[in-house]
Amino acid sequence: MVSFTVRLTFEEGTRESIAATLRLLTEASRQEPGCIHYIPHFVADERATVLLYEQYADETALEYHRESPHFQQYAAGGLYKLRHTRLVEPLLAID
Repeated sequence: MVSFTVRLTFEEGTRESIAATLRLLTEASRQEPGCIHYIPHFVADERATVLLYEQYADETALEYHRESPHFQQYAAGGLYKLRHTRLVEPLLAID
């Protein structure tokens, strides 16, 4: 299993447009084979910060996600161009 968080910061005042894009990305991502969890959050005390929790069955499923048309459109071609910072934190599950 592959799990990680992604923390993105954006310019103040973009919250609604970011939320709209995340809704589209989330809906499509959750339909992917091998996607277990795809959960976007706004950080409560940081109005311009998004935290995504993502979990995939394996590296193949993650690669499928990154190559998908919706990821290319909404993440690589949208959110990533608007972000100020991006931090990925790989996670190890405790069994």
